[in-house]
Amino acid sequence: MAAAAYEQLKLHITPEKFYVEACDDGADDVLTIDRVSTEVTLAVKKDVPPSAVTRPIFGILGTIHLVAGNYLVVITKKIKVGEFFNHVIWKATDFDVLSYKKTMLHLTDIQLQDNKTFLAMLNHVLSMDGFYFSTTYDLTHTLQRLSNTSPEFQEMSLLERADQRFVWNGHLLRELSAQPEVHRFALPVLHGFITMHSCSINGKYFDWILISRRSCFRAGVRYYVRGIDSEGHAANFVETEQIVHYSGNRASFVQTRGSIPVFWSQRPNLKYKPKPQINKVANHMDGFQRHFDSQIIIYGKQVIINLVNHKGSEKPLEQAFAKMVSSLGSGMIRYIAFDFHKECKNMRWDRLSILLDQVAEIQDELSYFLVDSAGKVVTNQEGAFRSNCMDCLDRTNVIQSLLARRSLQAQLQRLGVLHVGQKLEEQDDFEKTYKNAWADNANACAKQYAGTGALKTDFTRTGKRTRLGLIMDGFNSLLRYYKNNFSDGFRQDSIDLFLGNYSVDELESHSPLSVPRDWKFLALPIIMVVAFSMCIICLLMAGDTWTETLAYVLFWGVASIGTFFIILYNGKDFVDAPRLVQKEKID
Repeated sequence: MAAAAYEQLKLHITPEKFYVEACDDGADDVLTIDRVSTEVTLAVKKDVPPSAVTRPIFGILGTIHLVAGNYLVVITKKIKVGEFFNHVIWKATDFDVLSYKKTMLHLTDIQLQDNKTFLAMLNHVLSMDGFYFSTTYDLTHTLQRLSNTSPEFQEMSLLERADQRFVWNGHLLRELSAQPEVHRFALPVLHGFITMHSCSINGKYFDWILISRRSCFRAGVRYYVRGIDSEGHAANFVETEQIVHYSGNRASFVQTRGSIPVFWSQRPNLKYKPKPQINKVANHMDGFQRHFDSQIIIYGKQVIINLVNHKGSEKPLEQAFAKMVSSLGSGMIRYIAFDFHKECKNMRWDRLSILLDQVAEIQDELSYFLVDSAGKVVTNQEGAFRSNCMDCLDRTNVIQSLLARRSLQAQLQRLGVLHVGQKLEEQDDFEKTYKNAWADNANACAKQYAGTGALKTDFTRTGKRTRLGLIMDGFNSLLRYYKNNFSDGFRQDSIDLFLGNYSVDELESHSPLSVPRDWKFLALPIIMVVAFSMCIICLLMAGDTWTETLAYVLFWGVASIGTFFIILYNGKDFVDAPRLVQKEKID
């Protein structure tokens, strides 16, 4: 049993120190942080000064260094997601960022502004939905990984034993990580999605859980983080585990998603869909092999389901992926290309059964993880489906939900919940719960990567495409366009700061935040808006003659349209680009 993190905490604040008191039964530990020297030590309750200002908190997210010095980040609000295996799972919903410094008088005006911007970035990440934790259960590992561990692993603290791919506050906890004696104050936090439901079929009650774990390696936003890095980490990598708990038996089915694992980019440039660019000089095989070597070690056999288009701008990526798999020649990897949009055009989503039938035998071979009520492992999952589209969001989520349902059908039949011949699709109450949970999962993953809710969730929720769903997809697509072009630079910087991809150096002579904008960035949009406005005004306030009015309208109309095309031609100068960490740019 891992050493649990402290659940009940009080924060005592004095001008010199932060005291975090453990209030669990029998606990006497107090974590002390010196606000001047930044030293972290362990004390006892009698060391807390009576004059300290006290408030309850629900966990320490960690510490971060900004221009003004160090900051302590604590969880101030949480909501209960549910319980499974007698462990409570929480969702962190509010945080507080506390400065070690008591004054900012030591900063220049530029430093003050930079510090304010960095704080805004930090708070932006903290405002993102989807931070989960447990003080007693290791959320970062699947059931199968947890079943295959040593006694020494079982005795480790939650922080020590956590899968670092999914500890989003790993950078913030680096100081506490270095001191094992304070690990019970350190809380590994997962980013992604968790939902739990108590369900009933045929009068038999079981718990159904869905967990999506977002990797903090190569994390970021849609158009600024694509493909893989030199270590083989894929963009938008998410591990999704579906768990069933019935009468002491536990079953699990794990899938992954991740960007096409070659070196490619798709930088925003004001076009609705920027053209993907594959790096012509990079050693694709090196990164590709690193990626799949790690996937095979962790998950076993890899079954790739590539859902991108087989024509247009997506075609080169499909061809590159297929070529890399063929060149690698590994018997542990199978590649299946399925042109989702072509097969399902004209709202023929029933044709997804073609893919399901194609992989049915493979899925049976991979199986799922099952441990009985006595703790004996009955079956292991021998590999995982790795699904992707361009964003690894909308098409990917639809396919994952269908594969997960097929696995769940087999599990519930084996456990005796479903009778022979019964289909999950016929269980109306459960089917509604199942579809809504997977649609909520899609929305969570999409908001975290693309900035909006997922597309195609009408199919996930109802099992069919609807006109309203198409309208909502259109709205979300426009919203994505705006965010991807005009706010994602700030979002990417925020994630890089939070994860430690960029470290603030207050002695840095030139701040990356002070990069001047090209004059066109400010002037041309204003000219376009003014010209378009004058064109409308001329139409509404006609002159003495229609000839005069038409001349004015043509003049301002040509000015606004011309300016628009100048902006479009120089699109890369107008998008909100990251400033902290240089992202790959492939011309």
